[in-house]
Amino acid sequence: MQLRHVSTNLRQGLRRNLSMHAAVILTLFVSLSLAGIGVMLSKQADLTAEAIGNELQISVTLCVPNESDFPQCVAEVTPEQEAAIKAAIDENPEARSYEEISKAEGLQKIKDLGVIDEKQLEGDNPIFTEADVPKTIRVTLEDPEEYEGLVSALQNLDGVRDITTARELVGPVFATIDAIKWAAWGAAAILVLAAVMLVANTIRLAALARRKEIEIMRLVGASRIFISLPFVLEALFNAVMGVALSAGALAAFTRWGIIKGIDPKFDGFPFVGWPEYGFTVVVLAIAGPVLTVLPTLLLTRKYLRF
Repeated sequence: MQLRHVSTNLRQGLRRNLSMHAAVILTLFVSLSLAGIGVMLSKQADLTAEAIGNELQISVTLCVPNESDFPQCVAEVTPEQEAAIKAAIDENPEARSYEEISKAEGLQKIKDLGVIDEKQLEGDNPIFTEADVPKTIRVTLEDPEEYEGLVSALQNLDGVRDITTARELVGPVFATIDAIKWAAWGAAAILVLAAVMLVANTIRLAALARRKEIEIMRLVGASRIFISLPFVLEALFNAVMGVALSAGALAAFTRWGIIKGIDPKFDGFPFVGWPEYGFTVVVLAIAGPVLTVLPTLLLTRKYLRF
């Protein structure tokens, strides 16, 4: 009996304020979609950093023989030279930590990036082999602005082929990603505020439309939860619809914009895909109900005078 009453109130509430509920759903749809794009761009920044390093890193490439562009490398780096390079990194205050990229890992990374067709690296006559790939030491800095002292300490050591600062290579990439991400989150924040205001106005109109019914329910001793439940269910319905629409829009963006659009044009470079989309939908599925149900619980106390 109670469930039937709540269900009837829910249908009537949605029908009475159809235009307001549609406005809330559309505002949630746009704001959650923008927030979802911001989350996916954060994941894209993580993938980019994993693939090509981040601004906090420099790469020290060690010598391999027979490279005409690097006359200081007359032979393969020796164990003693490699130990001296690592000692110089350990002693430098600008370095936080370092990791070694072996020859095998370097060759696999070249294959993963797709810079060279993998068929050219296999078979009886590859264009180069694991032995031709130099070892690399990737150093993480304490501060991306402070690296000159470390570079100066390493660049003239025996066994060092060259030093690359990731800041110069990937700084503009991260700056672009960050600009788009913050713009999306800023627009989403404004629209979320608009959605919360629409929720408040919807509850006020619904409370006014049902004031006689609510007074009667109070007189017969109905509980606060029983009186508030239709309002909470309406907010939950709006949240579910908003999340479903934004999840659909982001799925279309992921499939047609990224997987079938950008990804094939940059073969080997990692882009976000379905795993990152799944994580984003989970975030939206939590954020959507919180943005509607929480204000509803607070505002029903005001408009229903509990």
